[in-house]
Amino acid sequence: MSEMVFKRSIDYILRKTNDVLASVSEDDIKGLCELFLHSKRVFVYGAGRSGLAAKAFGIRLVHLGFQTFVVGETITPPVRKGDLVVIVSASGETIPCVMTAEIAKGLGAKVIAVVGDETSALAKLSDLFLVLSAKCDDVERAVLAPLGTLFEAAAWVLLDGIVAELMAIKGESEERMKKRHATLQ
Repeated sequence: MSEMVFKRSIDYILRKTNDVLASVSEDDIKGLCELFLHSKRVFVYGAGRSGLAAKAFGIRLVHLGFQTFVVGETITPPVRKGDLVVIVSASGETIPCVMTAEIAKGLGAKVIAVVGDETSALAKLSDLFLVLSAKCDDVERAVLAPLGTLFEAAAWVLLDGIVAELMAIKGESEERMKKRHATLQ
């Protein structure tokens, strides 16, 4: 009996995600953390599944004590000078993501981008960008990790790793983070 596609998919996604994340520079992570620590407020944004990864990151930032908002929600305040905007986009060309970066920069905010292509419009607009190059021509990819799965999985893990780094820098504990967890859901 052949191995289930499920098991092959999990193994493939884990292996490829690890490969993608191996190229992230520790210096870039240090620079990114500095931007967080010197920002008044944080705004997160992304479209589709990249947007879901950005929102999940936003939740953890709230748990860490950062004043954090999701761009596009009805109760999100306006971005201002001194704020930080984090945008996740595999292509780095998604029009709403690029427009968000342009507007944020025009308002004096700093922009961090998590992109799949360092030559993208979003990367060029950013103060700092992290590249998760998940492009691969493996025949298996289309079956085991279709569409943007590798980028999105890598983005989720990257952003959770950033949470752990910020946790350490701020001297935060899981217990204190739990106290900031939503009580009404």
